[in-house]
Amino acid sequence: MTVKLGANRYGKAETRLVRVVRDGPVHHIKDVNVSTALSGDMEAAHLTGDNAAVLPTDSQKNTVFAFAREHGVAEIEAFALLLARHFVETRPTVHHARVEVDEYAWKRRGPHSFVRDGGEVRTCVVHHDRDGRTTVVSGLKDLVVLNSTGSEFHGYIVDPYTTLQPADDRVLATAVAARWRHTGDTPSYAKSYEQVREALLEAFAGTHSLSLQQTLYAMGERALTTCPEICEVRLSLPNKHHFAVDLSPFGLDNDNEVFHAADRPYGLIEGDVLREDAPDAGFAWE
Repeated sequence: MTVKLGANRYGKAETRLVRVVRDGPVHHIKDVNVSTALSGDMEAAHLTGDNAAVLPTDSQKNTVFAFAREHGVAEIEAFALLLARHFVETRPTVHHARVEVDEYAWKRRGPHSFVRDGGEVRTCVVHHDRDGRTTVVSGLKDLVVLNSTGSEFHGYIVDPYTTLQPADDRVLATAVAARWRHTGDTPSYAKSYEQVREALLEAFAGTHSLSLQQTLYAMGERALTTCPEICEVRLSLPNKHHFAVDLSPFGLDNDNEVFHAADRPYGLIEGDVLREDAPDAGFAWE
């Protein structure tokens, strides 16, 4: 049997970084989690253990910290682009860099006091290669939303194992994970993030849903319509089931007022919404 080395990459995962900017008595913080992954002329490291082409993962971690001091951390997409280009353009054996950044928000409680925001996590993934090709995918995760009415589910396949009853008024809840692909230079990643986030929330709240699939499409469509610099949105929506509790054993009725919020199992709805003229994604989603 003959074998060969396939696709591979290596890097430093989840470098936790907090950057404090001291503007007199008023401080600002940036709290991020950075993962780097490099690939290129690395065959010898795998086949013979020759590490001459390998930039240690510890060096990648140190670069993250050094760049935070030298360049600051503004928008996470810009920071990821800076790192990815650095690794490719300064290390001849590195042909491709992937940098992923998650950002955790804090709310100000004073000039230098903060409380962790319990909302969603902002995300991005940047790719850059030695041919100058660059992709930016922004996103968010753990954006928990709920509609207490305005959701139905019926008309589905019924087989010998179906016990679910049709619903014409149900709670619809999910924790949105969304990623969107930029078509090129984006004037302000912060502005586009807020636009897409608001579009997702507006579509979720404003769609009378006959299925979570319908809501997913409406959310992606609204984001693309609102933000012209993006061309594709990928959504993952776990269905956080809420079941009306049978209170009849206690002599009580329950007109969709008391629910059991089930933890698992849960339905998982995923989909991709993109413009018809969206350019090829290349390695953007890798």
